[in-house]
Amino acid sequence: MKPLLRPPVAAGRFYAGDPASLRAEVARCMPEQDKSHALALIVPHAGYIYSGATAGAALGRAKVPASVLLLGPNHTGLGHGCALSPDDWQIPGADIPANRDLNAAILRHCRLVQEDRQAHSREHSLEVLLPFLHRARPDLQISALCLGGLRLAQCQELATGLHAALMAYGRPVLLVASTDMNHYESRAVGSRKDRAAIARIVALDAAGLFDTVRQEHISMCGCVPVTVALLVALALGAKKAELVRYTDSGEASGDTAQVVGYAALLIV
Repeated sequence: MKPLLRPPVAAGRFYAGDPASLRAEVARCMPEQDKSHALALIVPHAGYIYSGATAGAALGRAKVPASVLLLGPNHTGLGHGCALSPDDWQIPGADIPANRDLNAAILRHCRLVQEDRQAHSREHSLEVLLPFLHRARPDLQISALCLGGLRLAQCQELATGLHAALMAYGRPVLLVASTDMNHYESRAVGSRKDRAAIARIVALDAAGLFDTVRQEHISMCGCVPVTVALLVALALGAKKAELVRYTDSGEASGDTAQVVGYAALLIV
């Protein structure tokens, strides 16, 4: 599929639409701090007023290599269930190229994955992370996967293929999984559910996370991307997951009757 340039669809809504304001917004959300090696990050994708500081807390901690593999949920229902973007991505003030070599390796090793731009065309969950990643690594190249409602066995199959693709690619790649946590319940209920899911992530228990989200009715939109990222990170030798920051939308809105939870985690 011939690559195109994907225009931003969340600019001016989830984050500032002009380059100077966006740079200032990202700088506020992601202050300079000591960097550490990470295999994977789990970060939220709401508007920056709600979750920007939480995303920035993890994205600002990690040493970002030149290649990042992004995994996010499909909120729109458009396109293929395991959709690899063939396109370069535009954000206000910058274009971020697709990693053609890594994309090719993913397509070779992952039977479930298809190149598909429709799934990405109106999806915000990966786009909102790009200004952070571009600030951390201006020469960034990305491979972007938008994932639908896979079964656990499919998550495991996809993770096996992605690990093989990363081994074939042979250069450092940071995994970044995009998710918000429980949606639109009280802070008391939401935080209880989120603690249960976060406990499975911190334990590096991918299957446990997948099962807990379903058994406890946790409306964690990126359960599949996080499950896959955990499985790949484990195959790469992950030993530890650290909760960097947790908050919810009530911190910004003042409404604690219906909140969305936001967690940022670092996997090493």
